[in-house]
Amino acid sequence: MYETTYHRPSSLDEAAQLMSGSGGEGKFVSGGMTLIPTMKQRLAAPSDLIDLRHVDALKGIEVNGRHIRIGGGTTHAEVAQSDAIKAVCPGICELAGLIGDPAVRHMGTIGGSIANNDPAADYPAAMRALGATIHTTKREVAADDFFTGLFETALEEDEIVTAVSFEAPDQCAYEKFRNPASRYAMCGVFVAKRDGGVKVAVTGAGSDGVFRWDAAEQALSQNFDPSALDGLSVDEGMMMSDLHGTSAYRANLVKVVTKRAARNAAGH
Repeated sequence: MYETTYHRPSSLDEAAQLMSGSGGEGKFVSGGMTLIPTMKQRLAAPSDLIDLRHVDALKGIEVNGRHIRIGGGTTHAEVAQSDAIKAVCPGICELAGLIGDPAVRHMGTIGGSIANNDPAADYPAAMRALGATIHTTKREVAADDFFTGLFETALEEDEIVTAVSFEAPDQCAYEKFRNPASRYAMCGVFVAKRDGGVKVAVTGAGSDGVFRWDAAEQALSQNFDPSALDGLSVDEGMMMSDLHGTSAYRANLVKVVTKRAARNAAGH
C-alpha cells in the first residue's frame, strides 16, 4: 500500500474540513470493503483516509409506522437484525443478511455500499425498487437519479451519504444468484408492490449497473404472480458479459431470479 494519513473524525463538519484540507486527494471510508482492497492492489492511493465509522450522526435506524430511515453509517448486520424494519419491510433485512460473510456484514455500511455503487452490490436494487430518497450532507436525491452508471453516482467529491429513507411497500422480496466465491450478485432482483403498482430493480447483470425492468413492472402490476413474466425476455445487449457468465446467461438469470423474487414477495 502507498503511504496515507488516517483521520478519525467524530462529526460531519470535522470530516468535511479534513476532506477540504486534503486538496482533493483524500477519500472517505465507511467500512472499507472496496477501498482498502483497492489500495492494497495499488489501484488507489489517497493522500488521506477519512474514516466515517465513528460519526454518531450517521448511525441509527428509525421506523415510524411504515416510514423507515437508516443512517448511512449503519452496518449490514444491523439492518439484517433489525426487528423494527423486519416487521414492516422484511425484504431489505433479507437482502442485508445475504451480503458477503459475517465479517463483511459487521464492517460494511449501507452508505458506503450505495456511494461506491459496485455493479454487483445489493443495496442499489433495493433503493430503486423501494423508491428511496438518498440524504446527503448537501441535499436529497431520488434513488432513480442517484445511481448513474458503473461505480458512478450523483455524489460530489466532498458529499457524504448521511441516510436513506423510504416508505415500506405492501409486499417485497429480494432474490440473489450469488457468485459462489465472492458472494456478489451475478443477478439480484428486488421486487416491491404497492397500491400504485410494482417496481422491479436488477443488480449484478446490467452492463450499466443497476436498472429497472420496466416490462416486468408492467406485467406484475397487472398480475402479481410469477407467471406474468412467462412471455417476457431481456435484451442481451444490455447485459454484462465476463468470465463468470455471458450476456445471454445473465439475460436468462434476470427472468429466473425475478420470478423467484416475485414468488417470495407474494408470500410475505
